[in-house]
Amino acid sequence: MSLIAFFGGIEAGLIYALVALGVLISFRILDFPDLTADGSFPLGAVVFAVCVGSGMNPWLACLAGAAAGACAGVVTAWLNVSLKILPLLASILVMVALYSVNLRITGGTPNLPLINAPSVFSSFVADDYSNQFWVQPLIIAGFVVVAKLLLDWFFNTKTGLAMRATGVNARMAKSQGVATSKMIVLGMAISNGLIALGGALFAQTTGGADLASGIGTIVIGLAAVIIGENLLSSKRIVFITLSAIIGAIVYRLLISFALGNAFLQSIGVRPTDLNLITAILVVIALRLPIIKRALKRKQTS
Repeated sequence: MSLIAFFGGIEAGLIYALVALGVLISFRILDFPDLTADGSFPLGAVVFAVCVGSGMNPWLACLAGAAAGACAGVVTAWLNVSLKILPLLASILVMVALYSVNLRITGGTPNLPLINAPSVFSSFVADDYSNQFWVQPLIIAGFVVVAKLLLDWFFNTKTGLAMRATGVNARMAKSQGVATSKMIVLGMAISNGLIALGGALFAQTTGGADLASGIGTIVIGLAAVIIGENLLSSKRIVFITLSAIIGAIVYRLLISFALGNAFLQSIGVRPTDLNLITAILVVIALRLPIIKRALKRKQTS
């Protein structure tokens, strides 16, 4: 793997670390199977593109994209807590609806170019782009660190602990006076806000906001969370969020290695096999705990 490819993998891993943190909140903290991510990721991208195109500061445009994603999460939660629609079905409905919403935002085009548009990297990248390969990952890392620290702080507050209790046992939490419906709405807003922020940053690194960029987002987020849990298993929130970030980076580095490996290329692996490689990695990650337990039993016997 070349140095450029390595930094490219780190950059993509850091972007999907935001997605992983969002998926962590919905799937692990709230125990809410949420597929909204496949719609909220491109939603953040297209909102950013439209806002920047209208002259908005790119930093504010990123926040606008995150806010749009948060609204999508609120709608999913509202369908569940108010209309009593099953969580998975509610998220599928919102995901499907967001495709049309995203097309409305873009004016009917599936792709909005951002080649000459300002970005959060513009002020830091040299005119000849000589430092782009390490500056962009560094700035994205700043977003990830801030998001992680805020989540670590939030989940140790009274509201954050109530949200965690809602995910563990909603009935028990409700009997203790926790407004579980509000916790679900808030958690889903934070989750999809982070995912949409990742989409806004992804659009800036690829030079365009594409509606197809959301395909498989939830699988990538789950892969990152599962890989991270196997690499760093802990019940402390500071390590739980860290494991999601590490898992996303490791996942993207594995993808970069698989797509750039000469042997794998010689047996027919191509960039178009990205989703297939992702599925294989998820299967392996899901099997790792079983393999670990089997090895421990053999060692003790």
